[in-house]
Amino acid sequence: MDTSSVKIILLILHYLFFGYAFLSVLSYVILSVISGKETIEYIKKNSFVNYKDILSSTVSPSITIIAPAYNESLNIVENVRSLLSNHYVNYNVIIINDGSKDNSLEKLIEAYDLEKIDFIVNSKIKTQPLRAGVFKSKNPAFEKLMVVDKENGGKADALNMGLNISKNKYVACIDVDCLLLEDALQKMIKPFLEETNVRVIATGGVIRIANSCVIRGGKLIDINLPKKLLVQSQILEYLRAFLLGRMAWSRLNGLLVISGAFGILDREIAIAVGGYDTQTVGEDMEIIVRMRRYMEEIKEKYRVSYIPDPLCWTEAPDSYKIFISQRNRWTRGTIETLKKHRKIGFNPKYGSFGMISYPYWLIFERLAPIIEVIGLIYFTILIILREVRWDFAISFFILAYLFSVLFSIVAIYSEELTFHEYKKKGTGYKLVLLSALEPFVLHPFILYAAIRGNYDYYFNKKKKWGTMVRKGLVST
Repeated sequence: MDTSSVKIILLILHYLFFGYAFLSVLSYVILSVISGKETIEYIKKNSFVNYKDILSSTVSPSITIIAPAYNESLNIVENVRSLLSNHYVNYNVIIINDGSKDNSLEKLIEAYDLEKIDFIVNSKIKTQPLRAGVFKSKNPAFEKLMVVDKENGGKADALNMGLNISKNKYVACIDVDCLLLEDALQKMIKPFLEETNVRVIATGGVIRIANSCVIRGGKLIDINLPKKLLVQSQILEYLRAFLLGRMAWSRLNGLLVISGAFGILDREIAIAVGGYDTQTVGEDMEIIVRMRRYMEEIKEKYRVSYIPDPLCWTEAPDSYKIFISQRNRWTRGTIETLKKHRKIGFNPKYGSFGMISYPYWLIFERLAPIIEVIGLIYFTILIILREVRWDFAISFFILAYLFSVLFSIVAIYSEELTFHEYKKKGTGYKLVLLSALEPFVLHPFILYAAIRGNYDYYFNKKKKWGTMVRKGLVST
């Protein structure tokens, strides 16, 4: 290959990378604008809602909170107390002890005065069998609580057990280590009540990071900024994702994922599609895609909604090892879901779901880390061949960095104008300063975890779900 051919190839690659970067930035700007308008509209409408009517009405839709637990003895009692503290009438809580090897079950039995009951599980979805059985409390104060002890089958299998046992119209699937705010259910159920001509099949909410926050009696008492840069950086990441991303996709009815930490599903549809997929590590994304696909194929109008209120707080990884393991799993889950439902992609039969949502997720989420690594290799080759225009290269990197910082500042500003959870003096300034460090503190590890996730998916036969070591939230 002669020199001119090499230069032509490099020029084509140059324009391809530039085009991808431009479209990526443009998509972020468009989504941010849509999210901003939608959030403002939501807050205005929300100011006229009387949640006491939803709270006190005995005809409010029935909800079952399903919380899988595996080796959660550190926080299990406190977290269950949080779930039982919800200001909603028509709900119950099912804790699925998924073959825990610690003393989680014993702690629950002691704390909530549980006794084993006779219970026949209607196995519409196949799951691992019961182990110790089903437990209810002898104390009337905990009549809404049921604890199910089963053989270990993973989170998806535990959620399917909850779907089998629940008799309510809706199920709120939540990580047991999450802290659910008292008004979470009445806010999350509102989209199901508002839509009359369209069936809402799922609703998601904002997830916030609870590290260093103070919890008392299952309630969030004091919100603090964590000390570790890794956790602080994840706060910024969550603000961008939930405030400037998912709100826009909700408006466009294009959400492909609801956080597994907290979301409400239409139980009838969830069972109709076969429940959660136990063969994927991204069960939260996969079931939403499958439910949407099902609704498209039966040609019934539907929505997947999103609530911007910070209703659920969870513990985030505070070590890079656990963080990389978590993001590795997220990457593999995305690959599995997009591959399994590849029929949807670029298929006009599925409307905007197939022509906008799926392609966006494939190009700007699934392929983004791979394209970034290829871009770095390409840049290295240019250096070796001495083909770098350093004035352009430096300008490009500075602009990319400044856009990243600006995007984080916009997310912080949106948080300050809307829900303003971080009220302590100086916290906002700390987050703004952090936005300048976060591209170096967090992004390289996200990129590494994504590439490692791709490698593990295609070449590592021992594919693990990944572990999240809990250190416990600050309780008093």
